Amino acid sequence: MNTPARLGGFTLGLAAAFGAALGVGHLAGPVGAADRPSAVHGGMEHDMTNGTTPGGLLVSDHGYTLSTASAATGVFAFRITGPNGRAVTAFDTEHDKRMHLIVVRRDLSGFRHVHPTMDADGTWRVAAPFGGPGTYRAFADFKPTGADPLTLGIDTEVAGKVTPRPLPAPAATASADGYTVALKGTLAAGRSSRLDLTISRDGRPVTDLQPYLAAYGHLVALREGDLAYLHVHPDGEPGDGRTRPGPTVTFHAEAPSAGTYRLYLDFQHDGAVHTAEFTVTADAATRH
Repeated sequence: MNTPARLGGFTLGLAAAFGAALGVGHLAGPVGAADRPSAVHGGMEHDMTNGTTPGGLLVSDHGYTLSTASAATGVFAFRITGPNGRAVTAFDTEHDKRMHLIVVRRDLSGFRHVHPTMDADGTWRVAAPFGGPGTYRAFADFKPTGADPLTLGIDTEVAGKVTPRPLPAPAATASADGYTVALKGTLAAGRSSRLDLTISRDGRPVTDLQPYLAAYGHLVALREGDLAYLHVHPDGEPGDGRTRPGPTVTFHAEAPSAGTYRLYLDFQHDGAVHTAEFTVTADAATRH
């Protein structure tokens, strides 16, 4: 994955166009590009007439639909149905997995990236990844065999008293399980920008990151308000002869609009996956 990724597809590839990434909205059936009007979510207007809708904003797209399924307590289950109305059971492996499920509460807390297993009937199941009461957005990132990659999103309610969490202020560093991650670079609206994330522990650079899902780091960006979703991967990949296992993981991303975004970096070290989170702002003045 050596091509700069755009904040636009909830595809798991580096060249993700963010116009097809991050998700909110519910639609009952397949939606074609020509049928997508402009919409306002969270105080931001998104042009949906340019043929590209941010991934994860739709529950149904290109004939594929995400729906939840009944499950035992403590389990989250869902299906993907195809253009023929039947559950899809043939998926290609993308970044070591056939299905990537990302969940986050609508206040952008409680982020989880998990990998369900599929029953023979096409039902995907995973231990419920929700961290507490609230409304969560669940993003299914997958590639049906013979079709293009897709990211679909659906809201899920977890009962109980909800205590909203304010979005942390922008900062250049974040802590995660004893690690410190420093962010260098600015997310820009309308153009590609470089983001360097440098990982250290106890003041020492981490130079032996382990491959996680065929990369040294995974970055998800969610836009505040509508949760428009972007999943990109870094420059290079393990074993390509040029990409070092830290301490810096580099991404290229393009924000589709000005606004506030939450970044989630997953990386693996010493056999465990860690997540560092940042709040960043994309300025409209950078658009050209």
